[in-house]
Amino acid sequence: MKPLAVFGTGSDAGKTSLVMALCRIFSDKGLKVAPFKGQNISNNSAVTQEGREISRAQCLQAEAARVEPSYLFNPVLLKSHGNGSMQVIVNGLVHKKQTIADYYDEIDGLKLQVQQAFSRLLQDYDLVIAEGAGSPVELNLLEKDLSNTFIAKTFNTKNILIADIERGGVFASIYGTMALMDPVMRSNLAGVVINKFRGDRLFFDQGEKIIRDRFGVPVLGVLPFQRLNIDMEDSQSLRNYHQRQGDVKIRVAVIAYPGLSNYNDLDVLIADTELDVELIHGFRSLNNFDMVLLPGSKTVIRDLQWLKEQGLFNELQKFNKPVFGLCGGYQMLCQSLHDPDALEHDIASIETGLGFIDDIVIYQIPKILQRGYYQLFSYTAIKGYEIHCGRMDKYPLFYQGGLFTGTHVHGVFDDDAFRTDYFKAINPQYEGFNYGLYREEQIQGFADMVLENLDTAAILRTLQAD
Repeated sequence: MKPLAVFGTGSDAGKTSLVMALCRIFSDKGLKVAPFKGQNISNNSAVTQEGREISRAQCLQAEAARVEPSYLFNPVLLKSHGNGSMQVIVNGLVHKKQTIADYYDEIDGLKLQVQQAFSRLLQDYDLVIAEGAGSPVELNLLEKDLSNTFIAKTFNTKNILIADIERGGVFASIYGTMALMDPVMRSNLAGVVINKFRGDRLFFDQGEKIIRDRFGVPVLGVLPFQRLNIDMEDSQSLRNYHQRQGDVKIRVAVIAYPGLSNYNDLDVLIADTELDVELIHGFRSLNNFDMVLLPGSKTVIRDLQWLKEQGLFNELQKFNKPVFGLCGGYQMLCQSLHDPDALEHDIASIETGLGFIDDIVIYQIPKILQRGYYQLFSYTAIKGYEIHCGRMDKYPLFYQGGLFTGTHVHGVFDDDAFRTDYFKAINPQYEGFNYGLYREEQIQGFADMVLENLDTAAILRTLQAD
């Protein structure tokens, strides 16, 4: 069976969610499916069973495919440090911190890593579904691209082009992308998918005819707008979160500093009908909230300095209600943070923390990458994962004392028992819900919508053709 690639007319066209849905659909048909993205740019990552780090998006797609995530699914991951630099992760391990120019100087070696990963997957899986990045026709970057033209040409993938109709200009975006496509990619284009359509499907019948007759490519499906409220791929996607508010019992302030990372920790809170979650992007009084969450950060010291500049540092020190810190947010609760080798900051530095935990943080390599079941607080087995360079001597894994709680382990709020007990302590009326069931409903519900509106039979015929 030939590999499949999903390309978009631009960023946020719906590539990630369509690949996720196709992974579930073809898995339900009995195929062993692997998702793939040669290069991803995201501060939202997770740890595989191999002890490697990949994008959360590929973990979500693997979950939909019902396969164990692997570093092969995302061989190159870029995490922004700001100021023109980024952390480059190759095959799930930190390679180095580089400028964009230095990264492009090494692109040929990275192409080899991407090619080897994709080739391994072709051997081990019935079907590999590759996700493109941004637009596949950024003409000035074609030779530096690891996720679009390089994959399409190297592996002769069958291709789908997805376009976001909600943005407007859908015909121009499709026509322009096809006109600029590499000839090999264009010759293997199986069809177009229209995404985020609102209203009566019948009103796009003429549009489908225009694309088919004038552009010479079939429309494989028109997907109605439907939110996928889990595992947003990048910080720009945070605006797509939709709260399921019901009988709100607790107001939660989430400090959304510029280096916010691993914000999938927020998924479960935003899905909770008993919580009102508000992202705090600048100074404001925290008095009206029942608790504050300090989430993960890719640039902890810089974000701690941002808290001070915004006046939120002083607000937090005056806050006399529960505060929870996750990973980088946990480190901010300590007395001081030391970065002697400039791993987290531009230069070697020491920064004073909030001082709620009597410990210091020292940033060292190698990065801690672990996944499993943790004994945290009074719980014997909370499933989660660690991704951090910061070390704490007294409280390396977690802390709980008075109003302050924190841990280096991501995913703790996904645990129904811990989450319910924690919020019941804030408001005894809190009841809780089954997040695992909700998450599966999100994945299956989105996949069912795609199956209903997409010609998957035509896609399969294309993949199976000689």
